[in-house]
Amino acid sequence: MGSDLGGWRRCLLGGAVFAVCMVGTTLPTPLYGLYQEKFGFSELTVTVVYAVYAVGVIGVLLLAGDVSDSVGRRPVLLWGLGFAAASAVCFLCATAMGWLYAGRLLSGLSAGLFTGAATAYVMELAPPGGSSRATFVATAANMGGLGCGPLLAGVLAEYADWPLYLPFAVHLALVACSAVVLLRLPETVRERRPLSTVRPERPGLTPGVRAVFAPAATASFVGFALFGVFTSVSPAFLAQSLGVRDHAVSGLVVALAFFASTGGQLAVGPVGVGRSLPLGCAALLTGLALLAGALRWDSLPLVVLSALVGGAGQGLAFRGALSAVARAAEADRRAAAISALFVVAYTGISLPVIGMGLLTEPIGLESAGLVFIACMALLVSAAGLYLLRRPVPAPEAGGVR
Repeated sequence: MGSDLGGWRRCLLGGAVFAVCMVGTTLPTPLYGLYQEKFGFSELTVTVVYAVYAVGVIGVLLLAGDVSDSVGRRPVLLWGLGFAAASAVCFLCATAMGWLYAGRLLSGLSAGLFTGAATAYVMELAPPGGSSRATFVATAANMGGLGCGPLLAGVLAEYADWPLYLPFAVHLALVACSAVVLLRLPETVRERRPLSTVRPERPGLTPGVRAVFAPAATASFVGFALFGVFTSVSPAFLAQSLGVRDHAVSGLVVALAFFASTGGQLAVGPVGVGRSLPLGCAALLTGLALLAGALRWDSLPLVVLSALVGGAGQGLAFRGALSAVARAAEADRRAAAISALFVVAYTGISLPVIGMGLLTEPIGLESAGLVFIACMALLVSAAGLYLLRRPVPAPEAGGVR
């Protein structure tokens, strides 16, 4: 019993470090309007600044997604915290657009190092037999951290002084505390190699993973695409179309999508991995329909409902996808397989958003949003039908149910 409690304590501390890193990746979300006033850039520039983050994430996942399998989890996560701190410093020093691009790129590098390595690390810190709950801790830390970012920044920007500086100073302090915690946690990779012997290698899929990867990646792409819209352009829609200029409210609406995702993840246990993926797609489709209604009728309640329903669908689908991929991967290739899943997910969070930004100038934000919704609705419908016809195999005994 004592060892189990110690294992869960370490697992939760690892999850807390994971969450702190992810807070920084969404911290600027409710602040883009203030940056637009300060630097005078367009809505397209907002989506490009946002997408620079995804470029950093994908680049790291492609080049170093499996490096923690070789050199250890802690060294990679310490580098990730270092990039997170550097990102916060860039925003604190921001006097021109270049600082924003640099800050977002560094934030992407941090998230890229964390996504695969931290997910594997949290699962490995858990006591034996706790893989299901540990998967939830990892995904909840990821999505919970992403949700706390805009909420923290929105509240500080609305009710405290220095709205473009205080959120990043607070995050810098949290990163420093997380580094201290991480140094006190054990390493979980037993056979490590020097960094000099590691060569860049794209995320690989072993034969056992390939059988479940396609449906898992399809659902992840759609869910993250919806999140991409909420974290990049929803504050502008709230301000321009609904007249909501309260930064705390704007941050809360975005945060609700990520918190709902955590709630959706809780449902995977009773629902089962195989059913959670198509059900998640169905909820995502409903969330997209609600968002279309919000754009059409300029309705704040529908925006909130779309965040809740779409976020729950994303969580249901994504935890099911992550559980299936992590369970199918060999221990020494787990971070690589998880990183491959995140490459697809972060492609979904970037490319559709850039496309929406390009359409905003000629046809307007609302029309661009409706085009995005139509495209994503077709994709999520196809994904749901694919998953119904070729479901993810049921887990073995002891797996996620």
